[in-house]
Amino acid sequence: MKILCIDGGGIRGIFAVAILEALEKKLGHPIGDYFDVIAGTSTGAIIATAVSLKLKMSDVLQNYILYGEKIFERQSKIGFFKSVYSDKYLRRFFQRAFGDITLAELEKPLLIPAVNVTEGRPYVHRSNYGHPDNVDLTIKLWDAVLSSCSAPVYFPPNNIDNKYLTIDGGLWANNPSLVCLTDALHYFKKDMQGIKILSIGTGLQSIDFSNEGNRAWGVRQWLPLHVPSLRVTPKLIDLALQLSSESVSKQCELLLGDNYLRMNKELGKEVPFDDVTTVEELCELGRLEYDENKEKVWSFLEL
Repeated sequence: MKILCIDGGGIRGIFAVAILEALEKKLGHPIGDYFDVIAGTSTGAIIATAVSLKLKMSDVLQNYILYGEKIFERQSKIGFFKSVYSDKYLRRFFQRAFGDITLAELEKPLLIPAVNVTEGRPYVHRSNYGHPDNVDLTIKLWDAVLSSCSAPVYFPPNNIDNKYLTIDGGLWANNPSLVCLTDALHYFKKDMQGIKILSIGTGLQSIDFSNEGNRAWGVRQWLPLHVPSLRVTPKLIDLALQLSSESVSKQCELLLGDNYLRMNKELGKEVPFDDVTTVEELCELGRLEYDENKEKVWSFLEL
């Protein structure tokens, strides 16, 4: 069983799309044809859903570039009294990209981690492959993806049919590899030797929390406020997402050995998930990561 897993990371998802675009050009076919299970969290949910629908990765990349600035257009400088960003453009982007397709209409396994914040529980939107925990297949794909992308403070929670509120799945599964591994073992009844996971990150940041001799460590250090723009950097959120992803990667490497292939790259600096000025740089880094590891990827896919 071959599984594709894509991390969360906001605009840094362009790094992952660039890798898949380069691979798709090599294959000459939709990338989704080469995987049995597909999963993505937050921005990775956008990409994973596009892969499931066999949308061209070149088109997905262009949409990231086109919609990025609109999605990350601030309605609030700080986010104390309302979300920093509106989900208006996110919602519009997803509705245009995924239409009225529901989870019931997808037979290939697609997993989208989210959080049911109404009940305070982790949640996974799954497509129509018979998993007993998937109780509502009437949810539209765009709604499931929006749930996984709704980062606290920065975007409002997503309201699912006035039944419950959902937020970013990155809070518990920013790298969805373990979610997929669990399903492969317990639902699909595969053994470890029969499971292969290609895991794609969104770049490794150098997140700096330097000790400046401050005893009063508080919100200003965790979520730095830049003057005079009053722009808050999502430093704590980015750190939490990166730690979550890398710890899962390490666990999966220990469990699966050579059957776990992780593609990620050092960014050499902080690249906040809402920094749209880094689009071109992220594209180039993604293509470079593919070029440096293409033989490993081809071997993984048994090309």
